[in-house]
Amino acid sequence: MANLKEIRNRITSVSSTMQITSAMKMVSAAKLKRAQDAVTKMMPYSQKLQEILSGLSSSLDASDNIYASDREVKNVVIIPVTSNRGLCGGFNNYVVKETLRLANNEYKGQNVSIVTIGKKATDAFKKSPMYASADFLPSDLDELWNELTYANAAPISEKLMDAYANKNIDKVVIVYNHSKNVATQVVKTSQLLPVVQEESEGSQAELDYIFEPSKEEIVAELLPKTLKTQLYSILLESYAGEHGARMTAMHKATDNASELNKALKLEYNKARQAAITNEILEIVGGAEALNG
Repeated sequence: MANLKEIRNRITSVSSTMQITSAMKMVSAAKLKRAQDAVTKMMPYSQKLQEILSGLSSSLDASDNIYASDREVKNVVIIPVTSNRGLCGGFNNYVVKETLRLANNEYKGQNVSIVTIGKKATDAFKKSPMYASADFLPSDLDELWNELTYANAAPISEKLMDAYANKNIDKVVIVYNHSKNVATQVVKTSQLLPVVQEESEGSQAELDYIFEPSKEEIVAELLPKTLKTQLYSILLESYAGEHGARMTAMHKATDNASELNKALKLEYNKARQAAITNEILEIVGGAEALNG
């Protein structure tokens, strides 16, 4: 059994850890609320923009727009979206594993480039021959998660759209965590380029609109905005999922530290009781020896 000093030191260490994890849980809970509010506010605009674009482009040929053109896929860009920091369970590892699965299985035989968003993804892939972030991303991405705004996210979409328009890449796929609820994140894959045109529902009545300017010009104007909005929405979801995962992880860590603290205190009391009993026995034994 460990001596009393060692147990006291462990109790102090576990108590300090419990205070840290509890504070981190509260910080993540506050950030999660703000992130969820941002996702909620963004969703109606994103859905309406997609709805307008689908209605306009359903009657247009995909080849009329450079971002919707269907061509042979030779060069694929996979974008794993992770956080800059850890302590959030398997949030980052699941994205890295799915990225490797896509690169090694689904797109095997094609020229795959991995473009990372988030330091954890960069750390995982920076030594890989597929790593190509510098070719497709702006150089000032370090502060993206510190100030996640549409203005900071838009240059990423612009770089990718330019590369696609110049036929340097043929497909862009984003791997990220979709926040199903506060405690559950699901890894999803979303195709950014080429744009997948969703067919309008048959129940919707077709209306005869007069377009000014033409349909083609409106689609050409809306499509880049839609792509930027799509990427920004994905980043917001990932940001919310990160804080949900960290809050859950810190909640479990706090509970585990509390249980360990109770067990250590019980062990400490047992050790102290045993030490007191030994001292009493020594005193009694000494007294008996003197009497003898």
